Amino acid sequence: MLNHISIGASSLSAAKTFYDAALSALGYRCSSEDVGSLGYGNKTVEFWVLQCEKPVPDEAASGLHICFTAPTRDGVNRFHAAGLRHGGRDHGKPGPRPDYGPDYYAAFLKDPDGFRIEAYCHGNP
Repeated sequence: MLNHISIGASSLSAAKTFYDAALSALGYRCSSEDVGSLGYGNKTVEFWVLQCEKPVPDEAASGLHICFTAPTRDGVNRFHAAGLRHGGRDHGKPGPRPDYGPDYYAAFLKDPDGFRIEAYCHGNP
């Protein structure tokens, strides 16, 4: 359904530090970078981070969050640990989420601007 999604960042360097670490744990990398943007993906860029003056505020009631697919539960665990070490804040430790469905395993972070970011793995690999 979606080709890509873009979010804003108040500091592209802080966003790069965070997303390079957290997304590399899931097998994604920054494959496009210039003075105003970072593009992440596996084969193609699907997630853009753009330098902007007013990123979406950290507002729990907005409902906005972005979920990345992890290849394994270990990837979810590494995503969470790497994100915490590189400027992210915990928003839900790695673990099963039976209320979301059987075999749903996820971790939640807030990026340096407060965006809610999730890594998810289905099954038990």
